[in-house]
Amino acid sequence: MIVVDVEVFKDGRYLMIVRGKNESHAPGALSFPGGKLEEDDGPADALESALRREIGEESGVAVHNEMTFVGSELFDMDDGRKALAVVFLCYYAAGEPRPGEDEESAHWMTTQEIVTDPRAGSWLQKMAPVVEAVRRGVKLP
Repeated sequence: MIVVDVEVFKDGRYLMIVRGKNESHAPGALSFPGGKLEEDDGPADALESALRREIGEESGVAVHNEMTFVGSELFDMDDGRKALAVVFLCYYAAGEPRPGEDEESAHWMTTQEIVTDPRAGSWLQKMAPVVEAVRRGVKLP
């Protein structure tokens, strides 16, 4: 399975969601918007298409066309399946954050707020500073 995560930046903060309690993976967790790559995404620019769709579904926010690849990582889903997360940085274009039907909330947070939030898992605590470094143009070791 391939999933996309999108880090939407606006005015010093990132768009975050809290996953719904009925989600099959990480219910109630703080998360960047994102989700599974679906058949209707693509065929060209499939990841970018999935990102735009997921952002809209989960937050109601639109992003500019420019997207920066941040990284990718294999992980185990809660049900034991393997998944590949592909992470992109995007910039806010329009819309007021509102939670989608499967999310509890959608709101803006600083990197520091993200890494210290008790709902943030270890992957998010690790990835949020990486995204901020990429946004600032800092070379990582």
